[in-house]
Amino acid sequence: MKRAITLKENYEFRRVYNKGKSGVSSFLVVYARPNRSGRNRLGVTVSTKLGKAVVRNRVRRRLREIFRLSQPELRQGYDVVLVARSRAVNAPYQELTRAYRKCCEKAEIWDKNA
Repeated sequence: MKRAITLKENYEFRRVYNKGKSGVSSFLVVYARPNRSGRNRLGVTVSTKLGKAVVRNRVRRRLREIFRLSQPELRQGYDVVLVARSRAVNAPYQELTRAYRKCCEKAEIWDKNA
């Protein structure tokens, strides 16, 4: 992903956590907050409790890909933070995608008209 569409700074993550809406599943948590850029930005958090670097990076790559493929269905102009839970490590890709969609609907960023 391009640097321009990712969240990198700690204050950006904290702002989304504190003032954003959230959706929760057993695989991940989605936080979303409107931004003023007119396009979506993504931040991914994977704890060291999930495993070593190879495992964490694999989960991170899967979540980024799910986010990328779902762009047409998402409302634009949001900062989105995905927090992986321990069950995301062994989850099948289809279940992870289904959980992501449900979390986005709970956080009110899934565009049902798209």
